[in-house]
Amino acid sequence: MQRHLVPLVVAAALLCAGCSGGSGSGSAREAEKSGKASPSRSAEDHGAAVRAAVAATKKSSARIDERIEIGDGTAEYVVSVKGDFDWAGAKGRLAVALRNAASPGKTSPRMDEIFDGDTVYMGGFAEMEGSWGSIRRDKAEAHYVLRAPMNDPEHVLRQVAQMRRISKVGEETVNGTPAVHYRGVLPDETVTLRMAKDMRAKIDNAREKIGGITVYADAWIDRNGRIVRTRLDWPMGAAGAKVTMNLTDHGKPVRAKAPDPGKVVPMPSLGGPLPG
Repeated sequence: MQRHLVPLVVAAALLCAGCSGGSGSGSAREAEKSGKASPSRSAEDHGAAVRAAVAATKKSSARIDERIEIGDGTAEYVVSVKGDFDWAGAKGRLAVALRNAASPGKTSPRMDEIFDGDTVYMGGFAEMEGSWGSIRRDKAEAHYVLRAPMNDPEHVLRQVAQMRRISKVGEETVNGTPAVHYRGVLPDETVTLRMAKDMRAKIDNAREKIGGITVYADAWIDRNGRIVRTRLDWPMGAAGAKVTMNLTDHGKPVRAKAPDPGKVVPMPSLGGPLPG
């Protein structure tokens, strides 16, 4: 499996080496211009609305459908993350797959994840023959730009809650649901939140060379005050990284049972394009 994942590792490294843009703490005018936003309310009010929606979402559960797009200007890779997640119950089950956007019909490497309390289990690999690896949820790190450790949806919500210089873009329909769209930027420290030391150093180095980076953050909130879509976007000319997470079926029951302990191998650390 590792042989097929090498191109994505290279692409992710190129993303950091070739990034461009302004600082994450740059002007609100740039965010408003890109989203045609209206400054009818203060950024503080918009921020309070987003944080409240994140808090409300984390009190329940939802269906997850996430698409992670990573490109270096010559190749594009897509990671899909689908499943159910219960933030309040600290449990969930996700299916993760990787494919080359230029070869949609080709068999994709995949992985299953089970979140159970403080532990994340990963399996579904042919090489593991029914065994599962495990890692403490709070010890997992991100190894690529705009990736959540072990694809944890709670990490994405945490980043969105920290967005700054927020403007209201307008009202839109998301998955058939009326929603209010907000846009802002992520602070530099939020971009590298829980990121592995080596990758954080690459981003810091790139930031110093170009004078800053800009990562946009978007949140769509339904009439019940819950998040129905998030998007993190790091545009870099012909390259870039974009993560779109759709949340549907809020409040649905989630079934996620931890694997048999006899089939679990604890892992002190874990990285790679599938776990992030």
